[in-house]
Amino acid sequence: MKVNEKEVQELLNFATTLALKAGDITLKYFGGVVASDAKGDGSPVTIADREVEQLIRSRIEQRFPEHSILGEEYGESNPGARVRWILDPIDATLSFMRGVPLYGVLIGIEIEDESVVGIAHFPSLRETLAAGLGLGCTWNEQPCQVSEIDRLEDAVICTTDVERLLSRPEGAGWRELQQRCAFSRTWGDCYGHALVATGRIEAQVDPVMAPWDAGPFLTIITEAGGEFTTLSGEATVHGGSGVGSNGLVHTAVMSALKAG
Repeated sequence: MKVNEKEVQELLNFATTLALKAGDITLKYFGGVVASDAKGDGSPVTIADREVEQLIRSRIEQRFPEHSILGEEYGESNPGARVRWILDPIDATLSFMRGVPLYGVLIGIEIEDESVVGIAHFPSLRETLAAGLGLGCTWNEQPCQVSEIDRLEDAVICTTDVERLLSRPEGAGWRELQQRCAFSRTWGDCYGHALVATGRIEAQVDPVMAPWDAGPFLTIITEAGGEFTTLSGEATVHGGSGVGSNGLVHTAVMSALKAG
């Protein structure tokens, strides 16, 4: 696909505005324990999740009625459209419900199935990552890039859930990574990938990612100079998992996980 830079810039600007407005809604509910219901898969959903997605959907439908929208809470509308928005109104809902600030509003946009825009907004931290294909990545409106560390022994590697990783075939490989890298942490969910894009850690490993979890990060991390793939090595947000890295340690991380 030949990228229309003007179209990507328009989508990026509008998506950024939507993420900031959505973030303001989350802050109305954030700061204490937030009640939730259980969805069909047992995961929690709060009134804030629903209100945020409804706001973003309504604004997109007003501006771009011909576009498709895939959201965590309300599914997909207008499937098959040339442009698809992928929404996670509150990623890391469990953190949000407990008053932990490491949650984000995530917006990804695809044109003809190619990821072209990514927004990850962290309302309580006042941090916003925004990227457009060919336009670079910004962190609070300033250009950002991944780290230059190229040795696994000097790298910081994170994951969202160690136990979930250990229950998978990559579990033994994760243990090897922990032993080889400088140190590992669970600065997880969306914030881990934001840390990669801003050069604060070298890799984030997520064994389970829905499209709305991964939606913005293929664009964000690659435009920051890094690499984002599934555990099987595909550069897609639809593969069910995600490994974001500075690119320099990507092969070593993937090899260690596969060796396990």
